[in-house]
Amino acid sequence: MNKTLALVVMLGFFATARPMKAQEQASKFEVYGGYYYARFNVNAGAAGGVPSETFNGNGGGGQLEYNANNWLGVVGDLGGYGATSTTNGALVGGAFTYLFGPRVNLRRGKVTPFAQTLFGGIWTTNGIGNSVSENNFAMTAGGGIDFKVSRHVSVRPVQAEYFMTKIPDNLNNRQNNLRLGAGVVVRLGRD
Repeated sequence: MNKTLALVVMLGFFATARPMKAQEQASKFEVYGGYYYARFNVNAGAAGGVPSETFNGNGGGGQLEYNANNWLGVVGDLGGYGATSTTNGALVGGAFTYLFGPRVNLRRGKVTPFAQTLFGGIWTTNGIGNSVSENNFAMTAGGGIDFKVSRHVSVRPVQAEYFMTKIPDNLNNRQNNLRLGAGVVVRLGRD
């Protein structure tokens, strides 16, 4: 049993040693553009809304990442969403997010998983008649994975994040949402 465990540990070491040596230098800047989906959960007590109503936010966005070194980056993220009701599919408003924060990258050859926490705000409008708009706090925490397809281009098949908003709702003024994304990354600068 101990010999088998030692063999598994040695094989695991040799399997990871080569990719660790194959780390590449990060480009100075990375630009992302793609699709965003957000599931907005509205708590009971929101003015004019059905208790615990949810909305689908479809849209797009972009990110600019400055890589301080091979593993640490600083990200600015902008996203826009058109919100539709999950009960009847009608467009009920829109949202625009502006978020900033750190990202940790684990660069391994053609694959780069990452984790990030972004803070900022969300601008919302109800889009009905005399629309009402406001700015509130927002944050995301999650990550994704990039697959390198050429020297300067990567594909991001998934980015999944917890998406918290602090929109006044006459209850606890906090919504726990989900944000998903997919798109293309272009690397600029050294590579």
